[in-house]
Amino acid sequence: MKKDLGLLQAVYPMPVLIVAAYDETGKVNAMNVAWGQICDEDKIILFIGEGKKTWLNIKASKAFTVAPADEAHMDAADFFGIASGNKMDDKFERTGYHAVKSDRVNAPVIEEFPLVMECELLEFLHTDYVDGIVGKIVNVKAEEAVLDEKGRVDPAKLHALTFDTFQSGYYATGEKVGKAWNAGAYLMKK
Repeated sequence: MKKDLGLLQAVYPMPVLIVAAYDETGKVNAMNVAWGQICDEDKIILFIGEGKKTWLNIKASKAFTVAPADEAHMDAADFFGIASGNKMDDKFERTGYHAVKSDRVNAPVIEEFPLVMECELLEFLHTDYVDGIVGKIVNVKAEEAVLDEKGRVDPAKLHALTFDTFQSGYYATGEKVGKAWNAGAYLMKK
């Protein structure tokens, strides 16, 4: 029997995405975003409130990068979520991390995260219920250490973090438990 829990953000897992953009002077800011998702073959949507430092930077630069946070860099990823770039001028510098300019878009690539999507701003969405940033993914870069023998990203090597909204925890991904578009295929034959 299920017990009523009231209103909860009951989607699990949530991604831990590090979004980075330059301000108008070329200064790097990064933030931790759990409310983001691929929304088309070459598009991503990030639900970032208007006025956040990264939102302002994306508005100014028209580009951003998105890196799934990984277990090895959990502390900095968490810090990017609890510190505000609007209140802390040296937020990125405090981590000791390094950023290089993307060769595809006007946005920083944080070198420590092993996988990154380079994105151009397509539009800001604003309705009565949602604020979002839609970006076109123009390229993906990955460290060889997280690739399999065919050159594809291997989740078991990436150890991407997921966010648990129930108990405010981070979990690392990696164990494959089934094959998509195959595990339930037998039900098609009934």
